[in-house]
Amino acid sequence: MFRKNKQERIMVFGTFDGLHPGHLNFFKQARKLSKTPFLIVSVARDRNVFRIKKQFPILPEKNRVILVEKLIKKNLVNKVILSGIKNHIPHIIKERPDIIALGYDQKAYTKNLQKDLKNKGILIKIVRLKSYKEKIYKNSLLRPLRPKIITTPFA
Repeated sequence: MFRKNKQERIMVFGTFDGLHPGHLNFFKQARKLSKTPFLIVSVARDRNVFRIKKQFPILPEKNRVILVEKLIKKNLVNKVILSGIKNHIPHIIKERPDIIALGYDQKAYTKNLQKDLKNKGILIKIVRLKSYKEKIYKNSLLRPLRPKIITTPFA
């Protein structure tokens, strides 16, 4: 019997304050978690970035969304959304991902994520992705080199 493959919804989170090869690798790793990926990128709100990193991003949240949306044309990303304002759980519930892929260094909001979602009746597979040249491609290291931060997706 022939069954049409349903796309698996994979959700990732980040600031994406300029795009660099580490981000592109992050998206590719997330997509490889499924044979039929539908990648949803949740871009952090400015105020949440400040709360976590103690500094505002260089690019405002709307610009960061637009930047990541350019990767839709490259078939690397399928959907881009802004994260929740006060709570990260409702926007995850709304998108109903099958898999959540976390970056190697993402610690905020992740400690009880699976438990918090389970309490809402949602069972989601959570995967931690590997780093990609973490001593080079990390925004906190690239920030002082602002002109070198890639602000447009690769051709």
